[in-house]
Amino acid sequence: MSRILLPALFAVAVTACAQNSETGQLDASPSLFTVMAALNAVGYSADLASPNNHPLRDAVRAEIGKQNLPSLGPLKEFFDRHRKRTDAQEFGQYVSFALTAGGPPNFTIKVRDVDIPPDVIAMKELPPLLAAFYKEANIAELWKRSQPAIEQYLERYQEPVSEAVLQVNTYLRQQTSGFKGRHFQIFLELQAAPNQIQTRSFGDSYTIVVTPSPELRVFDIRHAYLHYLLDPLATRYHDILERKKPIADQAQRAQALDDSFKQDFLLLATESLIKAVEAKLDRRPAGVQEALRQGHILTPFFADELPAYEKQEQAMLFYYPELVGAIDVKTEYTRLAQVEFDKQVMVRVVKATPAPAPAPPPPTGVAKTLADADELYTARNLDQAKTQYLEVLKQTEDPAIHSAAYFGLARIATLQKDPELAVRLFQKTLDLKPEPTIKAWALVYLGRLSVAASERDQAMQYFQSALKVEGASAATQQAASQGVELSSKQ
Repeated sequence: MSRILLPALFAVAVTACAQNSETGQLDASPSLFTVMAALNAVGYSADLASPNNHPLRDAVRAEIGKQNLPSLGPLKEFFDRHRKRTDAQEFGQYVSFALTAGGPPNFTIKVRDVDIPPDVIAMKELPPLLAAFYKEANIAELWKRSQPAIEQYLERYQEPVSEAVLQVNTYLRQQTSGFKGRHFQIFLELQAAPNQIQTRSFGDSYTIVVTPSPELRVFDIRHAYLHYLLDPLATRYHDILERKKPIADQAQRAQALDDSFKQDFLLLATESLIKAVEAKLDRRPAGVQEALRQGHILTPFFADELPAYEKQEQAMLFYYPELVGAIDVKTEYTRLAQVEFDKQVMVRVVKATPAPAPAPPPPTGVAKTLADADELYTARNLDQAKTQYLEVLKQTEDPAIHSAAYFGLARIATLQKDPELAVRLFQKTLDLKPEPTIKAWALVYLGRLSVAASERDQAMQYFQSALKVEGASAATQQAASQGVELSSKQ
């Protein structure tokens, strides 16, 4: 099964007391895979002609289409009875089902009736239909054969999502994965219509489902992660926020604001805070007024107050009651009375995908050994990855390839909590004059290790050196910038 863990603070602590816990999983769901294979076989055709579909959708659809499966008739009847007004709503109900039901082969809904999501209540007859389809279509084998495509797509997301999680954790000074017992999960589903984002909060689990898109939906994942961390704070301190609720009257004038925000002041307050944090993280102050005009009425207040939060030492977890307690109803009401809200929802544009470039030839020789080692590292098969990286060192004397192998070994040492070995290996990487991205990342890692060791001045030097590396990736530059900001506050 595809599985990539996203460490809470990117494997190395950015504070000396980081926790050894995972923040979330970047993964694919066999339940959702089965549901979408069935739906595509019986008539789900949303954006079927879009160039942004993943090839796996057509491949699985064609594979099942070759078979005369008895289970498809009842499944088509079920699908036709549960059609929705929009494609997003139609997909959404099956997302809710897949996240509620048990996994294959039975897909049994085991939660109490009172805990079943509303859009799943009418789907209680689906598990036996899906179980029959799973067996007849040999979905277990299709799932297994689909792993290379799934792993490849997961790998595209791993680094940018890890960076987004780190960015949020650093700003909120979040040292664990949120409230005890809660879990953040990301599922990628390649058989669904492209450009879809679905989020669900069921019990202690907060899940985001992402479908194929020409641009990675990291902004949306970061947005969901901010909700995962901040929603419980609004609930915990609801008594403070309830005293500020008269301000919500002004939000009723905002035509572009979704009714869910107009009906739930805690949700509106959280969304406003998230918009302010996003504007700060993206260094985009114009986002504050954009959010206000869309109806997120407390965004300017939070944007004004965040500098005070940044100057003190508490994490947002503890500072939150002071932050929301500072809302002055009269002042904000006066400010909002002058606002002219937008009449239409601002839509984030997803760019069309360009024609795909020809696939490069598969690696051979030492290049293949290095690629295999990187894949094993990505899958967190650390012992096997270490063996392959060491094999790379035996197969060639090329210093550029040696630098990549030592970089891999250094990251393994980091994950295995051996900071002294990690420092030596990252230094060895730099001695071999690696390519720019590896050089910059090695410096960033050394900076993070120095932060964890409370060596602030040394950390600052590493982060600043990373910023000076010409040709490094944008993600590396962002990580180095965040490191400089963090080191300056220690």
